[in-house]
Amino acid sequence: MQRKIRSNSINIMQLRFFCQVALRGSVSRAADDLFRTQSAITRAIRDLEASLNVILFERHYSGMVLTEYGKCILPRARRAVEDLQAVPALMRKLKVRASASTALPDAGWLFHTRRLEIFIQLYHVNHTQTVATQLGVTQPAISAALKILEKGADAALFRRTPEGVRPTAAADVLYPHISRSLNELDNIWSDLAARRGVLEGSVRIGALPLSRTQLLPGAIASFLARHPNITIMTNESPYESLVSDMRAGNIDFIIGALRQDEDLPELTNEALFEEDMLILARNDHPLLHDPDPRSKLAQAQWVLPRSNAPARHLLDNAFLISGLPLPQPCVETGDAAMVRGLLLHSDMLAAVSTSQMRYEIENGLLTVLPVRLPDTTRRIGLTFREGSIPSPATQALLTFIHNHVAKG
Repeated sequence: MQRKIRSNSINIMQLRFFCQVALRGSVSRAADDLFRTQSAITRAIRDLEASLNVILFERHYSGMVLTEYGKCILPRARRAVEDLQAVPALMRKLKVRASASTALPDAGWLFHTRRLEIFIQLYHVNHTQTVATQLGVTQPAISAALKILEKGADAALFRRTPEGVRPTAAADVLYPHISRSLNELDNIWSDLAARRGVLEGSVRIGALPLSRTQLLPGAIASFLARHPNITIMTNESPYESLVSDMRAGNIDFIIGALRQDEDLPELTNEALFEEDMLILARNDHPLLHDPDPRSKLAQAQWVLPRSNAPARHLLDNAFLISGLPLPQPCVETGDAAMVRGLLLHSDMLAAVSTSQMRYEIENGLLTVLPVRLPDTTRRIGLTFREGSIPSPATQALLTFIHNHVAKG
């Protein structure tokens, strides 16, 4: 899920100066820390306030004191700055060259918003002319920005191929930090609007299969009835892709079945509820009239989750516990519409979570086969990037999700 290009991007260098003045409480001390003149720091703060249309500091003889607007944006501003300041150490650790690394020890080469936007667009688009057109700059400007980034990183960030440019390993290290930083800049506008009492912006959700039929649509519908000006974007990619996007700040949270046995560095989970798996069939399926349907499961045709899906592992384990042969899939899919269509038009069986086909069950389209699947309880919930600061719109939607769960 790629970040949208903004026409009013915040100057990340000015934000860096803002954070240092907030930390030190003084322009002169911040100037000493950053090896800048006091006039440069003062001008940067004034320009940042003008671009945001707020006053960030109260000027006193004894120093600079944050206003309520300054306090509002400081946590997110710090995250944006810290993500970039962490890059030089990572580049040195990468040892992208056989010789001793000469990567610049200071991250100053990263604190240029347009330069970062060029990198992100080139990382996604892989074509210099297309990026130049998207950003309204020339190709030489793209090359110049890339040259500065590569000098700072002491590494080639893109390699030329007949199909365009491709990111290197060094670019892969840079990408999540730059992407998170730019996304934080975008969310500062929403923070300021919320401070004025206006909820605006967008929410980007990684939607896993178990959230798509009931939980998420219901919560979104209620949320938009109250906040019609918010844009909701869902991403239905595989879990691993969603995690990568969330680590880059391109997704606000993931909702669906929580991974139980995986180490998830930099991620935190919040369980909302638990549910079991069950076996579904069409209403007039022959096994519904069989006195012992359990004994016929081995001969049935199955629609199952993909072999690497957590639900598949739970299902296989349930059959082993029950002393039954493992079900053999005719079709492997995680798409609810595909499962529904196959069951309605055949004698196939499917193993799904309780909420996944609730509408079809409640409206008499499909029927639960009376065979229990032991130890298939799954936690359904939310996954976040550890330490992330939800935007006001994201926080509001999360409240609606919790309320939707509470109502059942």
